[in-house]
Amino acid sequence: MSGGIELSITVKNLSFSYGNHKVLDDLSFQAMSGEMICLLGPNGVGKSTLFKIILRLLHQNQGKVEISGQDTEGLSVRKMAELAAYIPQSHEITFSYKVFDMVLMGTTVKTGYLSQPDQKQKRIAEEKLDQMGILELKNRNFDQISGGERQLVLIARALAQDTKVLIMDEPTANLDYGNQIKVLTQIKGLAGLGYTILQATHQPEQAFLFADKVIALKDGRLYAYGTPGKVITEQFIKELYDVDVKMQSICNDRLRVCVPVTAMRQDTEIKDNNIG
Repeated sequence: MSGGIELSITVKNLSFSYGNHKVLDDLSFQAMSGEMICLLGPNGVGKSTLFKIILRLLHQNQGKVEISGQDTEGLSVRKMAELAAYIPQSHEITFSYKVFDMVLMGTTVKTGYLSQPDQKQKRIAEEKLDQMGILELKNRNFDQISGGERQLVLIARALAQDTKVLIMDEPTANLDYGNQIKVLTQIKGLAGLGYTILQATHQPEQAFLFADKVIALKDGRLYAYGTPGKVITEQFIKELYDVDVKMQSICNDRLRVCVPVTAMRQDTEIKDNNIG
């Protein structure tokens, strides 16, 4: 591609069904290196299924998925782990691992799960913790740090896999507002370093603030694909989520936010009642 931008993820005519229930229907899109893409859509629309197919945890009924130019059909688990990393919404562990050990697990993609980590792997783990700004946590127990810190640890572990494609399933779910911004800022920074980020979210404002592109799914099909400013409109929110909103521009029209019409009406009613 021109300007050093490479095609990172290609989904072509993808369809998938659970029995007779079609979840994805003729879905096609592309993601370039260095792009942060927000995947929007109501619950049950097929976002998690799409991620599982991209990661080869499910096998598509029809269509093709390519990562970094490689058709993923028939690839081994190890090879897939070299091409793409997955960051879950939350992570429950049975044992209380140290943060450093959690990140070190990501390096086993190259060496095998039963191999003893060498100094190079340990150095990589420290580098990724430092990259996420949490190196000081390396000797803490994973289950004793905050939700935002845990999410950054999981991202660091994914980076330790040495892949440029990161698939994230609502990485800021259940985080407070401050931690949401911290995590998303780090994710956006990774896109600036050439990583491809495909992230599911239910918050259009996150797309406005951080995303380069938006993919929206509705009824298993591609409903919209493009830049947030062009894709996310009042009609878009109404048709996707069945909510009436007004789009408000802020910061000298550089950003937009969605304000529910019901909230605006309630605010007006409260003011009218106070005046009365």
